[in-house]
Amino acid sequence: MNITTVVKQACSKFGNDRGRLIDILWEVQNNLGCIDEQAMNAIAAEVKVHRVEIEGVVSFYSFFSEKRKGKIIIRLCDDVIDINAGIEQVATVFSEELGIGIGQTSADGNFSLEYTACIGMSDQAPAALVNNVVITNITPASAKEITRTLKDTLDPSKLVTKVGDGNNAHTLVSAMVRNNIRKQGEVLLADGIPADAGLGNALKKTSPEVIQEIADSGLRGRGGAGFPTGEKFKLAQRTEADQRYVICNADEGEPGTFKDRVLLTERPSLIFEGMTIAAYAIGSTSGIMYLRAEYAYLRPFLESVLENRRQAGLLGKDICGKKGFCFDIRIQMGAGAYICGEESALISSCEGLRGEPKNRPPFPVERGYLSKPTIVNNVETFCCVARILDRGSNWFAGIGTKASRGTKLLSVCGDCARPGVYEVPYGLEVAELLDMVGAEDPAIVQVGGASGEMVGRSSFGRKICFSDVATGGAVMIFNSHRNVLAIVDHFLKFFADESCGYCTPCRVGIVFLRERMQKVMHGFAESADLDYLRDLSKTIMMTSRCGLGSSAPKAILNSMDQFPLVYSSHLREAKDGVQAGFNIQKALDESRRIAKRTSMIYDPVYGEKNE
Repeated sequence: MNITTVVKQACSKFGNDRGRLIDILWEVQNNLGCIDEQAMNAIAAEVKVHRVEIEGVVSFYSFFSEKRKGKIIIRLCDDVIDINAGIEQVATVFSEELGIGIGQTSADGNFSLEYTACIGMSDQAPAALVNNVVITNITPASAKEITRTLKDTLDPSKLVTKVGDGNNAHTLVSAMVRNNIRKQGEVLLADGIPADAGLGNALKKTSPEVIQEIADSGLRGRGGAGFPTGEKFKLAQRTEADQRYVICNADEGEPGTFKDRVLLTERPSLIFEGMTIAAYAIGSTSGIMYLRAEYAYLRPFLESVLENRRQAGLLGKDICGKKGFCFDIRIQMGAGAYICGEESALISSCEGLRGEPKNRPPFPVERGYLSKPTIVNNVETFCCVARILDRGSNWFAGIGTKASRGTKLLSVCGDCARPGVYEVPYGLEVAELLDMVGAEDPAIVQVGGASGEMVGRSSFGRKICFSDVATGGAVMIFNSHRNVLAIVDHFLKFFADESCGYCTPCRVGIVFLRERMQKVMHGFAESADLDYLRDLSKTIMMTSRCGLGSSAPKAILNSMDQFPLVYSSHLREAKDGVQAGFNIQKALDESRRIAKRTSMIYDPVYGEKNE
């Protein structure tokens, strides 16, 4: 089949709709092996846009490629947990067995080998994606067996010789992934949750009553920001519009996070139930689940759950016999972009655009997807919505703390005996969690992933809740043998790679932070370099356009506060003279103006104040 025919069929499948460009690109790449210049020209002609727009989208997402890769793409996860677990040794074996280096494709066109960011398997690291097949707990020895099987069969599905627990063993999943549910709480992972009881109760109420029930429960978004869910629903419902949208953020790309993966596997109906309740509450007829590309192996199963719900009258027209209540959900695949975990970037991606954050205001609840009022909540939040309407706001509010109601799912990984998913009430001390998971000589706990907060031994008494140590769910544990500076450097590399590149603070600032951090790591830094790191970190956090930039430097600031002796031990004696270099503070002036903020940060290199 030639390129023109493939493109015409792909575009026709999605109504030649430019807004479904991500779906079109996936269809083309799956058939052609890449999206080259000829394919981009053909797509542009079909959806009636300039080719440069197509190229801009293709180049933005890491899973799309303009050049043909191997029939089998081996993506090795290189987050800090996988590195500590030995992924680099595994990569060496793959490279030797395949005769190619990282980023290369074999001469016969059968194999490509590359690194990729966290794939949501940090509890069973080292892990990899072989096309859409997940391989866990890889060792150098098993890497040899994997390559031999692939060479013999050219079929990644043959690698799955033993499936995991729960729905991982479902015929539409058939994954070797394990849920590793270590602690079941009473809200989300409890046994015997009644099917669609929350939806049934919701439809007995008016929309405002449903919203009030959620507000009274004290539920706050579980994705990390913690915005009150009831308030978000209320704002969307009150915004005048002929259509409103409900979007589930299933793009958990934060390193060390995998709890939504377990909910997608074991509680898909609860997620869709929560989305349906949200639709009823705000007056929506259309919903989208944005599923990260790394979880593509779950899509057939999730599509089957949606179809079963349609057949049961739980989606579609007049849901549960409620006249006039019509709502359905489609799955939108991502294509490998951490920034799409931010709600406005996710909306951009759903619209077939580069996943770049939108300027706010207006906020999504006012003007979101297709410029209509839109609520975006993550997988865990929608599950909580369904349970609140099932058991009531008082029940939910009685769990946790006064300011942090309910339970929290934690993805625990790293140096501990029992990595996995824990459902705990808010207010649990970090020390209690470490005991629970069998932490081995814990020295550092990174709560909230790379963008979260670094907690040292002296602070293990702090509590996991919105008012103390807030988290979207990731908990990475590092023992005393780990190098804190290497951890920070890895996080900076991750953010530099994942920045959308739109604004100077991320595009340039994070790179400069990492360069200076490398100087510290190699023992060439002076005290002025530490001032530079601290001041530039604060400036980036103040002037960045979105949450990525405002979070990226946190590891530097946290680690300098928690481990000052580590930094000071890497300093050399200061020499006379001023270090030459690029004045990043001056370069950030434009970002300050855009952000309408000022900074009185002293630049240790140039000795001037930038206002």
